[in-house]
Amino acid sequence: MSQNLEKLKEKIAEAHKGGGEQRIAKQHEKKKLTARERVDYLLDENSFEEIGILVTHRTTDFGMENQKFYGDGVVTGYGTIHGRLVYVFAQDFTVFGGSLSETHAEKICKIMDMAVKVGAPLIGLNDSGGARIQEGVKSLGGYADIFHRNVKASGVVPQISAIMGPCAGGAVYSPAMTDFTLMVEDTSYMFVTGPNVVKTVTNEEVTSEQLGGASTHSTKSGVTHVTAANDIICLENIKQLISYMPQNNKTAPEKLEFKFGDEHREILESIVPDSSNKPYDMHEVITGIIDQDSFFEIHKDYADNIIVGFSRIGGRCVGIIANQPMSLAGVLDVDASKKAARFTRFCDCFNIPLLVLVDVPGFLPGTDQEWNGIILHGAKLLYALSEATVPKVTVITRKAYGGAYDVMNSKHIGADLNFAWPTAEIAVMGAKGASEIIFRKEISQAEDPEKKLAEKEAEYAEKFATPFEAAQRGFIDEVIMPKDTRRKLIRAFSALENKSVLRPDRKHGNIPL
Repeated sequence: MSQNLEKLKEKIAEAHKGGGEQRIAKQHEKKKLTARERVDYLLDENSFEEIGILVTHRTTDFGMENQKFYGDGVVTGYGTIHGRLVYVFAQDFTVFGGSLSETHAEKICKIMDMAVKVGAPLIGLNDSGGARIQEGVKSLGGYADIFHRNVKASGVVPQISAIMGPCAGGAVYSPAMTDFTLMVEDTSYMFVTGPNVVKTVTNEEVTSEQLGGASTHSTKSGVTHVTAANDIICLENIKQLISYMPQNNKTAPEKLEFKFGDEHREILESIVPDSSNKPYDMHEVITGIIDQDSFFEIHKDYADNIIVGFSRIGGRCVGIIANQPMSLAGVLDVDASKKAARFTRFCDCFNIPLLVLVDVPGFLPGTDQEWNGIILHGAKLLYALSEATVPKVTVITRKAYGGAYDVMNSKHIGADLNFAWPTAEIAVMGAKGASEIIFRKEISQAEDPEKKLAEKEAEYAEKFATPFEAAQRGFIDEVIMPKDTRRKLIRAFSALENKSVLRPDRKHGNIPL
């Protein structure tokens, strides 16, 4: 018995070394953490319980029977982050390049099944060269098994993927189906086909970083939600991100202790300029509303004409969607619509209330937008906000024009409470454009057309460039002073805490994908 115990200890010690000390040393030279170091840093101290440490691959082809390492290139198990249970897997690039084998996939699938079964977040730390070529279809089948579980877990438990090395080919689709994808700058990349294949097929010369690096996916494709300078910062981002989420779709995010006091914020009074054509930074409005230093922005570098992220208001976790007048005047375009729609659906999945801050002059016009499907993509945001059943509150800070007024969580699509600042302008379009259409005949026949246009523009603005017409019809619940916004929101979300909505009996809706 004692001999068997000693052998077991030796096996476990060998397994903990992963692919060997030399390979690990090389990883440190690249300033990357090993798979086990990543898990240890991510989880609370001494909380990790490993599962499947003695698993090895079953392949006997191509001399593989003589190349076996315990764990088979992936560390799997469970532990806690800030005392909360999470399930985690970390691919080990020092073992066969972290490539996915049949047993490697089985270990990941087991962890995914356990996460869903007990209702706890799932975190994947990806660092893999792709499918293990020596195993052929068994490796491909392993990927499909993982994908299928990603779909079944979607909307049940939060899923987070961190790309901390290569992620290529079929491997990219698992992170793409999780809720949030993080990437480490300079050391990670994602693409379906690599630079060599791209050159062969399209004759394009491109590097791995240009094709699928963190910068590319955080600014151009939108595949990546958050980037980090190194592994440590990436893991810290995961910890912070988890703090805003519930354990599963049956629970609510943790509410921090908060004592209601004097919640007036005078700084909000001077943010919106007197001229409706001057930009301002919506981040300043967000800062003036939320609990101090509580904003965690998502997709910061992608479609920056709209802002999305998590925050706390009165200790309560809230998802924020806000037009950004500093970029494209805050218009809705293809990318902004997709960005906000995806974020909306996550918040609705996991019982996170939504705050929508509106300053939108409309949808971005032009052939580029129309040919790239602004109708379809704008409808995604409209659908997502209409379908969401979590508490939804809107604050119109300035412009709310045209169809974009409807889309940005208007009363008409199910918003619970809609507030407006006195600076709000709610109309089909801007005063000048509207006047040129409505009063075209009068203006053209006037002795001084420019003077007449100015008169009619002022007339139209007096009627519609205020929130009071909408408030009279009940489309706005209250016109509030900016300094009162935080106080109103704390009370609004508190009042809506037990909101319940009966949904129609259906398998699922058909969102315009």
